[in-house]
Amino acid sequence: MIKNQKKDLIRLAVQICFFALIILVSLNQWRSEQGLTPLLIGSPSLHAVCPFGGVVTIYTYFTEGAFIQKIHQSSFTLMWLIFSLTLLLGPVFCGWVCPFGTVEEFIGKIGRKIFKKRYNNFIPSVIDKPLRYLRYIILMLVVVNTAISGKLLFSNFDPYFALFKIWSSEVTRLSLLVLGLTLIGSLFVERPWCKYLCPYGALLGIFNFFRIVKLKRNEKTCINCKKCDRVCPMNIDISTSKTVTDHQCISCLLCTDEIACPVSNSLSFSLLERKNPTENSETDSGAKIKESISGGGK
Repeated sequence: MIKNQKKDLIRLAVQICFFALIILVSLNQWRSEQGLTPLLIGSPSLHAVCPFGGVVTIYTYFTEGAFIQKIHQSSFTLMWLIFSLTLLLGPVFCGWVCPFGTVEEFIGKIGRKIFKKRYNNFIPSVIDKPLRYLRYIILMLVVVNTAISGKLLFSNFDPYFALFKIWSSEVTRLSLLVLGLTLIGSLFVERPWCKYLCPYGALLGIFNFFRIVKLKRNEKTCINCKKCDRVCPMNIDISTSKTVTDHQCISCLLCTDEIACPVSNSLSFSLLERKNPTENSETDSGAKIKESISGGGK
């Protein structure tokens, strides 16, 4: 258990580091506008360190050889780096790096303490499942409208931009409204922006269908305790899948035998199908754990 907690802390440390980086970027922009010297890293804009900016400028770049308004070369470079990482490991950007996702997750911890088992289960499945495809509609609208206008229209309702540049006159009332609703919603639903509205998460989620390193469940050692389902922030039914290819998976690793799964080699990221010579003993071990959980060993 201690070992698993340490591995969970590694992810937390990564999240905090990237969150602190974006806070510093935002602070330095404010200092620059006030005529003060930026701290440590200069004063890059939030747009310059956002890989989604590279996505919305693709059409303009390949047709006109130029970026849309406010987008920098760094966004384009970051986009390709994130795409490469996502092709290998899935949307780890969403689960480990994105500072707005981190904020949602931290607020969600408060909601979990308040509502306990009801948390993240308020929306009925019949409504929840169709809503998860709304972010793909938003992705198409953002890319098409940005290509037509040549302007970064997404920032008009982007809660990430509103949160980390809340002091700026560039932040619209609409984006503040979306930000407020998202933060309040995070008390009831884990990562509501990520689940239902984020266009970048929608794009990265597609990589789950063909990423190289996959999340696999060993059906022979799985004890069907459903701990993986309960800890999944995106409400994916992991316990019924042999290979998790759900477009909502954010590669957070919380469900794996590195953290939540109680049986070794039952749920983990793998490049190839493993042939474990000790499979029989692992199966026996899984059976004993299952018996212990059910009370059969008493």
